[in-house]
Amino acid sequence: MLPFILKRLGLALLVAFTVSFISFSLLFLSGDPAAALAGETASGEDIEAIRRVYGFDRPMLVQYGEWLFSAIRGDFGESYYFKLPVASLIAERLQVTMLLGVCGITFALLTAVPLGVAAAIRPNSLIDRVALFLSVAGQAMPSFWFGLILIVVFAIQLGLLPPSGAATWRHFIMPTIVLGYYAMPAIMRLTRAGMLDVLNSDFIRTARAKGAGEGRVLFKHALRNAIIPVVSLAAVQMGFMLGGSIVVESVFALHGAGFLAWESIARNDLPTVQALILVFSMFYIVFTFLADVLNAWLDPRMRSS
Repeated sequence: MLPFILKRLGLALLVAFTVSFISFSLLFLSGDPAAALAGETASGEDIEAIRRVYGFDRPMLVQYGEWLFSAIRGDFGESYYFKLPVASLIAERLQVTMLLGVCGITFALLTAVPLGVAAAIRPNSLIDRVALFLSVAGQAMPSFWFGLILIVVFAIQLGLLPPSGAATWRHFIMPTIVLGYYAMPAIMRLTRAGMLDVLNSDFIRTARAKGAGEGRVLFKHALRNAIIPVVSLAAVQMGFMLGGSIVVESVFALHGAGFLAWESIARNDLPTVQALILVFSMFYIVFTFLADVLNAWLDPRMRSS
């Protein structure tokens, strides 16, 4: 198991290094950063002065090396627009995003796992077709459109929930549903497939032959074995959801890290955009690595190796 973990760790570090280089390169791919900072009315002398102040006149690899070592220490520089340290700005906004991500994955698991189990118990039944419909709709429906529909129905027409903001727990209900619904289809399908596979196993038939109750067979024997890959998938989906929160936070005006990304892109705040790309990518890399380790730990063949 240890060689597997070390191999996965090395791969995760390589991906993190690649992402850091790509995110830093965005500063130059978008054009001359000195000219962007100076504005359209700036003279050539002003642009050159900004280039010297921010170090844009040095070789790109030198700038990348300094930025990478600073980023490892948690220093992403200063925001061009907010005039605040990027690290403190992201740390403040990340609390809302983390809360939304935890609520979203919790909603997805509490909804998708029971539906997947019910669909596996009664294949080709009405509940199975409802689960299939929700799965297909969840994959096909854009999250921003789903969020707008919820706002129109529950906030504007019925007046049951606030349309935007993050002042109370009620403000997180609709964003949680939208973000969690994104992860539901994959979790539901995997739960259904795992349960169908386990229910046809020999040890399940043996348990039923010994007189075990149907509830004991389903939840103690079948679900306990089928849920293992679902837990790993949930960890990966958590990384996806944190990175994809920009759309949900923009629709519901939640001032989290995703909304900060939208603001920074709109205002050409490149240091903040660079840092957010790196942070969101690291979330996905870390959660994927944890999912691989969890899979290896739960697999008896891997633990014995």
